[in-house]
Amino acid sequence: MSDLQIGFFGLFVMVLLMLLYVPVGVALGFVGAVGIYFLLGTGPMLGVITAIPYDFAAHWTLSSVPMFLLMGYVAFHAKLTDGLFRTARLWLSALPGGLAIASIGGAAGFSAVTGSSLACAAAMGRIAVPEMLRYNYDKGLASGVVAAAGTIGSMIPPSIMLIIYGVFAEVPIGKLFVAGIIPGLLTALMFAGMVVARVKINPSLAPDQDLRPTWQERFYALGETWPLLLIILAVIGGLFLGVFTPTEAGAVGALMSFVVAAMKRKLNFELIKKSVSETLVSTAAIFVIAIGAAILTRFLALTGVPDFLSDLVLAAAVEPLMILFGMAIVYLLLGMFLDPIGIMLLTLPIFLPVAEAADINLIWFGILIAKFLEIALITPPVGLNVFVIKGIVGDAISTVTIFRGIMWFLVADVVTMALLIIFPEISLWLPQLMG
Repeated sequence: MSDLQIGFFGLFVMVLLMLLYVPVGVALGFVGAVGIYFLLGTGPMLGVITAIPYDFAAHWTLSSVPMFLLMGYVAFHAKLTDGLFRTARLWLSALPGGLAIASIGGAAGFSAVTGSSLACAAAMGRIAVPEMLRYNYDKGLASGVVAAAGTIGSMIPPSIMLIIYGVFAEVPIGKLFVAGIIPGLLTALMFAGMVVARVKINPSLAPDQDLRPTWQERFYALGETWPLLLIILAVIGGLFLGVFTPTEAGAVGALMSFVVAAMKRKLNFELIKKSVSETLVSTAAIFVIAIGAAILTRFLALTGVPDFLSDLVLAAAVEPLMILFGMAIVYLLLGMFLDPIGIMLLTLPIFLPVAEAADINLIWFGILIAKFLEIALITPPVGLNVFVIKGIVGDAISTVTIFRGIMWFLVADVVTMALLIIFPEISLWLPQLMG
């Protein structure tokens, strides 16, 4: 077999391994290592699997991953995020489906301190879904809106997904973070618009809560969220103004979460132990997948598969829009079976060279990938956010009901995706202001 044939055969084996439920990181690394063995022999293979894990894990920018995770876990366990839903509820109660819209607002705020869609869905699900069911909201709407809103964590900074994309694509993490702000908020507005439209058409989906909060109650609740707002503004504002790098932003955010938890008298040994432990587990899981992808990338580069596909695109003079459409189909199909970070790291070695050959802006491309993966998180039959919500609600709501409620938000996501593709300035305007 030629090197190119070995490369494509390796991709086939990798897909087969994942269909057999081999963990994504193991499948990526195994195929990459065995492929390098067949191409170059034992010595080079041992050199690659020895050097790449260290070179990748020692990448300075990646040190922000555990820092942002630690920031989110401390904020969650110190209950700094608990006031988000209550505040959003008091301020948005007058709108049709106010509790559902408050869930979206709370998820957007929570996303800004976690960077994880699954964590966001889990946190808001525990708070918001029981509250909506208590007010007799439609079960599909109550569960679907939280599962969908949780996906915003993939876009709004600090997004773990955007950090890993930036490392692989070699684009500035700070600009990626800033580029995700408007698309993230646009996603939240689209979801809120969908809720309002559905409740206007069918008021029985969300019975009137008859809440009449005073302005004093609203501002008092807003005051409860100041610790979280302080952390968010410090991290995002510092990045936008160039005060510190993304890596430093992670450290600043983690430190501020500890300081604020101490000020609120929530900091104790148990909280520190639990937050650090969960950070280590999550970081290790992410790094195993990422290191496997790095080994696979080296294997594919040696076989010439990325160059072959790039040349194919150039020779066929395929329009960037058609390339994005093809990628969207791949991401949606993979999203039915795999976790988002695994999907991204599985596809980047192939898609990045194609995007570069088509002269697609890589910051814009990163935002589009994050959006594709947001959709993958709620795509049946294996939408991870759906199963997170199912684990929280138990037998109170069936999986079919949650997926039924999700479908409306998938429609909103498709509209948002179309806007991001047609108007790249939505993603690129803020990064351009950074210079």
